[in-house]
Amino acid sequence: MATSSSTVVPMIGVNTIDIEVGGDGRSVRGAYLDWMKASQVMRPIHAEQKKLAADPFGGPAALQTSEDDKEVFGTITAPLTTEMVPMGSSLPSAAAFQFGLEAQPLIALLTFEVASPQVEAPPEIYVNGEDIGPAALVLPDLADPAYRGLSLSLLQTMKFQYTGWVRAQKIVPASLLKAGTNDVMILAGAGTSASAVRETQIQLKYLWDKSDYLLEPLK
Repeated sequence: MATSSSTVVPMIGVNTIDIEVGGDGRSVRGAYLDWMKASQVMRPIHAEQKKLAADPFGGPAALQTSEDDKEVFGTITAPLTTEMVPMGSSLPSAAAFQFGLEAQPLIALLTFEVASPQVEAPPEIYVNGEDIGPAALVLPDLADPAYRGLSLSLLQTMKFQYTGWVRAQKIVPASLLKAGTNDVMILAGAGTSASAVRETQIQLKYLWDKSDYLLEPLK
C-alpha cells in the first residue's frame, strides 16, 4: 500500500538529516524539506490537543478516536474502532462495524481516516444494508507531495491517489438508524488496489434543551 508520512525535526545544531528505509531504498519516491515557525494556537477547553504542528498543506489534524463515548452539547461521539481495518472494493472485503443505539438520533455523522484513496473514487458507505453513497474526502492542498499521478496511456486523463491517510466523512440519515443493533460497511472506491480505515467513529445528535431548532408549519 502506497504511504507517505511527515515529521517535525528540531533544527538547532543539526547539519544533516539521514533517512533510513527498509530494503534497497527504491520504495522512496522523494524527500521534501520545508521550514516552519512557532505560533500561538488557541483551542476550546473541551477539545483535546491533537497535533503539535499544523499541516503545512492545510490538511486536518490527525483524527484521534476516544476509547469511550463522549457527550458534548447533546451530541454523542461513539468510537467504532481505533484500530486499522483493511478493506477492499467488494462487499466481502469491506470494513464492517456494528454498534448499538438506545434511541434513533436526529442525524448522524460517520468519520474515519482512509489510507491511500483514489481522489476521484472515495469509499462507499452502506448502513443497515442500504447504499448511502460515497464519503466526502477532506483533502490537503494539491501542492502536497503525497499526491501520486497515474496514467495508463498518453490518451487517458491522469488519475491521482493520495499516498497517505485522509479524513473522510458521511452524513447518515436518521431514517436508516434504529434503536438496537446497527451495521456500517465501508468499501474502498473503484480502482483502489489496497486500502484501510482507522480511527472510525460516529457522532449522534439528539434533542438538547439549549439547541436552536426551527419548527415551520406547513403552508
